[in-house]
Amino acid sequence: MNRYVVIDLETTGNAPGKEDRIIEVGIVVIENDSIVDSYSTLLNPKKEIPLFITNLTGISDSDVAYAPSFEDNADEIIQLFTDSYLIAHNVPFDLGFLNVELENCGKPKLINPVLDTVELSRILFPTSPSFKLSQLTEYLEINHNEPHRALSDAFVTAKLFLKLKEKMESLPYETIVQLLHLEKTLKSDVYELLHNCQEKLMFQTEEDPNMDSYHGIAYRRSKQDKESPMTPDCSFGELLDEIYEDNGTMEQKIVNYEKRPGQRVMSETVFDAFQGHQHAFIEAETGTGKSLAYLIPTIYEAITENKRIVISTFTTQLQTQLLEDEIPMIRQLVRFPFKATLLKGKSHYISLERLEQELSHTQHDNYDITLTKAMIVVWLTDTVTGDIDEIQLPSSGYMFFSRISADMEDNIDPSSPWFSRSYYQKARRRAQQANIVITNHALLCTDMFNDYQLLPSYHKAIIDEAHHLEDTASRHYGLKLDYVHLQYMLNQLGKVEDNKLISKILSHYNGAREQLPLENWDIVLEEAKHETDDLFRHLFQYVLDQHKSDKSLSDIGRTQYRFEDGKEIPDKWNVIKEMVTRLTFYLRDLIHGLALIEFHLVKQFDFQTEDKEEIQVHTEHLQECIDRLEQLFLIAQTDKQIKWIEIETYGAKNAVYLYSEPTDVARVLADHFFQVKDSIILTSATLTMKQSFDFIQARLGVSSERLITQKIASPFSYQDQVQLMVPNDFPDIKYGKMDDFIYATCEAILSLAEITKGRMLVLFTSYDMLKKSHTILKESLDIGKYALIAQGISSGSRTRLKKNFQTFDQAILLGTSSFWEGVDIPGEALSCLMIVRLPFQPPDHPVHEAKSTYLKEQGKNAFMEFSLPNAVIRFKQGFGRLIRSTSDRGIVFVCDTRIIKARYGKYFIESIPNVPLSYETTPLLMEKAKKWF
Repeated sequence: MNRYVVIDLETTGNAPGKEDRIIEVGIVVIENDSIVDSYSTLLNPKKEIPLFITNLTGISDSDVAYAPSFEDNADEIIQLFTDSYLIAHNVPFDLGFLNVELENCGKPKLINPVLDTVELSRILFPTSPSFKLSQLTEYLEINHNEPHRALSDAFVTAKLFLKLKEKMESLPYETIVQLLHLEKTLKSDVYELLHNCQEKLMFQTEEDPNMDSYHGIAYRRSKQDKESPMTPDCSFGELLDEIYEDNGTMEQKIVNYEKRPGQRVMSETVFDAFQGHQHAFIEAETGTGKSLAYLIPTIYEAITENKRIVISTFTTQLQTQLLEDEIPMIRQLVRFPFKATLLKGKSHYISLERLEQELSHTQHDNYDITLTKAMIVVWLTDTVTGDIDEIQLPSSGYMFFSRISADMEDNIDPSSPWFSRSYYQKARRRAQQANIVITNHALLCTDMFNDYQLLPSYHKAIIDEAHHLEDTASRHYGLKLDYVHLQYMLNQLGKVEDNKLISKILSHYNGAREQLPLENWDIVLEEAKHETDDLFRHLFQYVLDQHKSDKSLSDIGRTQYRFEDGKEIPDKWNVIKEMVTRLTFYLRDLIHGLALIEFHLVKQFDFQTEDKEEIQVHTEHLQECIDRLEQLFLIAQTDKQIKWIEIETYGAKNAVYLYSEPTDVARVLADHFFQVKDSIILTSATLTMKQSFDFIQARLGVSSERLITQKIASPFSYQDQVQLMVPNDFPDIKYGKMDDFIYATCEAILSLAEITKGRMLVLFTSYDMLKKSHTILKESLDIGKYALIAQGISSGSRTRLKKNFQTFDQAILLGTSSFWEGVDIPGEALSCLMIVRLPFQPPDHPVHEAKSTYLKEQGKNAFMEFSLPNAVIRFKQGFGRLIRSTSDRGIVFVCDTRIIKARYGKYFIESIPNVPLSYETTPLLMEKAKKWF
C-alpha cells in the first residue's frame, strides 16, 4: 500500500460522543512520497463553539453558521480513505472523533491501518525536545503557517511523516530488525514500512562508515578527537586584553555582544585564586556572563599548568549550555586548542551489554517498555555519548533504563568485548585525556566521599551554582532507602521459574534447575518481600499515629517525621527494630543463595562471565540495603546525624522513604575537600546575605586563611528596569486568615494580569497554596483571554510548562520549588513576578529542625544563622527570574508584608539590587503599576 491520507480535526472540545463535535476537517493525500491532493471544510457542529476554542483556532459561530453538517460530507470523507493508511498526529483523538461522527450518522467506522506521527516521532526523533506538532516542526525546520487550523496542521503532519519515512529508510539493517521484533506492541501499523526497509537493505553492499554493530545492535562510532592541546603563546593579561578590550575577539566574534565590566574582573579573580592556591567565593549577579568569565582563566590555567580542572554544576541545563554554547564560543576567542568533556555518574549511561540481554526478552513487555526499547535502538544510531539525558523516555521507561544502565556494569572485565563498547568507560577515557571535565555536584560529592575514585584526579575546580553544594553534599554523605527501590530490587531477582534474573541465568545451563540446590530460594525471596511490605506498612502507620498526635505536622501531601533512638514509643519502636533485624536476615539469606548458585555453576558448568557479573551486582545491591537498614535503625545514633521518615499521607500504605543526613556537613567538606584541594572557586548569582559571604563560608567550612571573596555587580540598570511593590492591606496569616490571604493574592493576580496582559510568574512556597489559588483563579479568570498554567496541575516538565507559557500571548504561570531558580524567560514574555510568601523552610522539616537544634546547642541563633540566610538566598533566586537582559522591564510584587514589618525584612531588601520600593494599599499599587507600564 503506497497511499497515505493525513487527517487533522478541529473540534469543540476533547470528548467525542458526549457533547463535542467536529468543526473543521483538513485532509492531505500522499502518494509516491509526494503530496498529491488536499481537502478542507468547515462543519456546523449544531452547538455553540466555546470561546477558548475560537481563541485557539480563530473559528467562530458565524464562520460555521452556513457550513454543511458532518453527515452532509461523510461519504466524501470516507471515499478519501479508500485503500490507504490513515495518518494523524495522535491517531486515537482524530480517528476516535471521526468514527463517533460516522457512527452517529449510520456509516461504518474506518478500519484503515494507522500511523501515529506522535509515536513515530518519539521513536525516530527521540532527541526532539517535545513531541507536540508545533515544537516538532520547529525542531525539524518544517514551515508551519497556521497552527490550530485543520488543513495547515494536516499539511505539516504530512511533511513530518515524509521526514519520518526518510529517517526510517536511513536506519541500519540491525536497527530495522530490532524494530520489527518490537512493532507488534506499537499503536502504528508499521510492519510493511519496516519490512520494505529490510528488503532494500538486504541487498545493500555499501556500509555506513559512521556505524558499527555488535550482537545485533547498531550504534554510531565515537569520534576520535585528534586535536592536541597547545600551550598559549601569551601571558594571561595579554590574553584578557586580546579578548575583552575594545575591538577584541569578544566584540568581533560574538553577535550582539554588550561589554560587561564585571566579566573581566571575574576572570582576573579566578586566575589570581588559581595562581595563589587560594579558594574563592564570587557572587556574579544576573547578566555578568559568569560562565565565559570563569571558563577563560580555567582553560588557560589547565593548559599552561598541564593539569586537569573540574567544573561542577547543579543542573544538567547548565552543563548542556557550557558544552554546546560557551565552550564553542571560547574556541573562537582563544588561539590555542584544548579538550573539554562531560562526565556524569554511571546511572546516566546506557550499557549495550545489558540492552542486548533485554532485547532478547520481549514477551512480557508492556507498551511503555516497547516504546522505550524502540526509542533507544534508534537513538543509538545518533548518540556518541550514550547519555540517556539526551532523550525523553516515557514515564515508566526510566525504571526500565535503570536495568540497562552502566550502573549494572560493575566489575566489567577489561578483556570483555563489551568493555571497549561501554559508553561509561569511553566517557571516563575522554575525561582522563581532557583539560576540562564538566560534571555535576552529585558526582563531585559521590567522588569526594569515595576517596576520589570516580572522577579523574584534579587539584583545582570551579563550582558553579555553588549555593546548592551544601545540600548536595549532605544528601550524598547521608543515606536514602525506600519501599519501591527495595521491592524493585527483590522483584528483579525473581523466582526460579518467572523469567527474571535467577531464571534467566539458570536457563543458560542445561539441567541447572534440576542439579542446583534451589528448593529454598523462592521461599526466602517471598519472605523477604513480605517482611519488606510489613516493615514499611508499620513505619507508615507509626508516622501517621505521630502525625495525629502532633498537629504541627503537615496535613497534606508528604509528611516528614524525624526519629531519634531514645525519643520513640518503646513498645512500638522495638517491634520496628525487630522487623528490620528479621528483614536483614532474609536479605543475608538471599546473598548466601546467590553465592551458592554461583559456586555450583562454577563447579558443574562453564560459568559465563556476564552471569557472574550479574550475580555480583545484585549481591552488592543487597548488601547496600542491609548496611542502610542497620545504619538507620540498629546502629546507635549520634548528634551528628539527622534521620527521618517521609510518607505520602494519602498515598499507598507502604509509600515510605527513609533518609539520614549529617547535621553539619561543613567539617566534612573542610577535611575532605577544601583542605586537600589547591584551589576551589565557588560562584553563583546568590551567595551573599546583606552583601556578606559569612553565611555561605560557615555552611561550607571554608577557612578564611586562603580565601578571596568578590562581588560582581549586575550590568543591568535595576533602578530603571524594576519596581518592587508590597501591599499594606493584605490579611495577616498570623491571625489564621489563610483563606482570606489566598483570596487577596488571587485578586491581586487578576488585577495585575489586566495591567501586564498576563505575562506573570507567581512563585509559591507551598503546593497547597498554589492548588487553592489555581482553583479560585480558574473560576474567576477569563480563560478565553488568559492561559493559566500551574506546576503539578498542568501536565509536563518544568521546561515544557515554561515553553507553553512563552507560546501564549497572555499567560499566567504558577510555580513552586523548582521555579524559584534556573528558569529564564527573557523579554516581554515576563513582565510581572509575584512572590506570595518569603521562602522560609517549614520549621517542622526534619533537616531544618535538626540543624536549628544543633546550632542552638552550640549557643548560636538558629534563625539568624540558618533559617534567614537560606530564605534570603532563595528570595534572591526568585527575584532574579524577572530581569534577564538590559531591555527587560517589570514589577516584583511581594504579598508578604514581613519584608517591611519584620525586623529581619531589611535583610531581604538589602540583599537584592537597589530598586524603587512602594508600600501602599493594593488599589494604589495597581494605579502605580498602570502608570509605570
